[in-house]
Amino acid sequence: MCAAGRQNRGRVMYISLVTETFDPDINGVATTLKQIHSALLSSGHRVQLVCPKGDKARELDDLLEVPGLALPFYTDVRLGLPVGRRLKRRWQTERPDLVHIATEGPLGYAALRTAKALGLPVTSSLHTNFHTYMRFYRVGWLAAPVMRYLKWFHNRTARTFIPTGQQAEALSLSGFDRLAMLGRGVDTALFNPERRDAALRAQWSEHSGVAAGDEPKVALHVGRLAPEKNLNLLLQTFNAMRVARPDMIGVVVGDGPERARLEKALPWVIFTGMKRGEQLARHYASADLFIFPSQTETFGNVLLEAMACGLICVSFDYAAGNYLIHDGRNGYLAPLGDDAHFVKAAVELVRAEGPDMLQIGSRAREAAAAFDWARVTRAFEQHLKDVLQVESARSASDEHSGLQGSGGLTNQDKTGV
Repeated sequence: MCAAGRQNRGRVMYISLVTETFDPDINGVATTLKQIHSALLSSGHRVQLVCPKGDKARELDDLLEVPGLALPFYTDVRLGLPVGRRLKRRWQTERPDLVHIATEGPLGYAALRTAKALGLPVTSSLHTNFHTYMRFYRVGWLAAPVMRYLKWFHNRTARTFIPTGQQAEALSLSGFDRLAMLGRGVDTALFNPERRDAALRAQWSEHSGVAAGDEPKVALHVGRLAPEKNLNLLLQTFNAMRVARPDMIGVVVGDGPERARLEKALPWVIFTGMKRGEQLARHYASADLFIFPSQTETFGNVLLEAMACGLICVSFDYAAGNYLIHDGRNGYLAPLGDDAHFVKAAVELVRAEGPDMLQIGSRAREAAAAFDWARVTRAFEQHLKDVLQVESARSASDEHSGLQGSGGLTNQDKTGV
């Protein structure tokens, strides 16, 4: 290895991580960023977190909380206000080596403009397909402008991290540049079949009126109960499964604006609200099947968590489903958009019995076990070091060119975004 490579590998960085959501928020973005934040600190790097102030206090050594507003149609999500001047003062006083922006809202926009104006290297992540959400909130006409904004935003960063090769191909065709695939991980010690809880299953059986001693199939769904999650298909699928097997128990973990409607439409299903940590893992492991109808995910961490708990999953051949599931071997896939195929797969699954089902669940667990967070966070760390090495080499080249030229000054590095 060359000297530059050795220096790059051992470099300690000061990173400003900018996001509109972070722990204790419950969503895939917050989960991913918490893992990355912890791993960078454990590796000896300094990490400043910039995020909107939440309802619960965050106990972090280097935290810059900014004012935020909840979205009227998505109240659990807070958008940070565009505090560019505050960021500029902070970053001029304590200049980070690199700014990583995880969300593209007003706070992310302000961070991008400020970092570019200060000449700071910037990377980004695309965690949410916001352009696909528009039609679910009756503003479908905004899909194209939102997509243009996302492309504009991410193409002004040195690297954009996305979770799957399928997404990389689609975004490249749409004109996104400098994409880097960064998968997701799962805590297999937490999400584990051994957390299966007979007492919890007994509670579900009693609630559902299933006779004591019977072993019903439990179908689970975990996620935010919001319009973009394709919940009409969840409703249709649960009802079809119930017809096929009347003693089936349905459990939904999560909350959101669609919960009341779903509870009314599925009075026989158990709605638990939000769960996290060991409670969430216990709910996964105590079920048998996992139904995941979403078609708007960039990945879908819940699918990976369910597989880690040994559940047989039904998903579309998209995002995490495409990445993790081999149809018929460790789960079941439906072609993207084929609702009839999805329902049919779920109905056949709830009817199925025998050792083959146990083997599919075991293979799901084996597949998930390969996706450890340590591997993901090491790759992210190395990507950031690579970006800094390229930026350092470019700065050295520009300085050399300036010395060799006429000596005139340019405003190229002051143009911002």
